[in-house]
Amino acid sequence: MFEGLFQPMHLLIILVIALLVFGPKKLGDLGKGLGEGIRSFKQAMREDTAASGNKASDQGSKQG
Repeated sequence: MFEGLFQPMHLLIILVIALLVFGPKKLGDLGKGLGEGIRSFKQAMREDTAASGNKASDQGSKQG
C-alpha cells in the first residue's frame, strides 16, 4: 500500500512546498527547534541510562 511513498523526488517536492508555505526564515527556525528538541531528548535518554546503570551496580554491590 505504501510502497515507494518516500522516494527522493517526493521528498524534494514536499520540501519545496514547505518552503513556499513557511518561507525560508520560518523553515530555518522550525529546523533549529526540531534539532534542539532531538538533542535534548538524546541527552535525557543518556542521563536516564546512566542513572539506571548506577542503580544496578549499587544493588549488585549490596547483594554481594
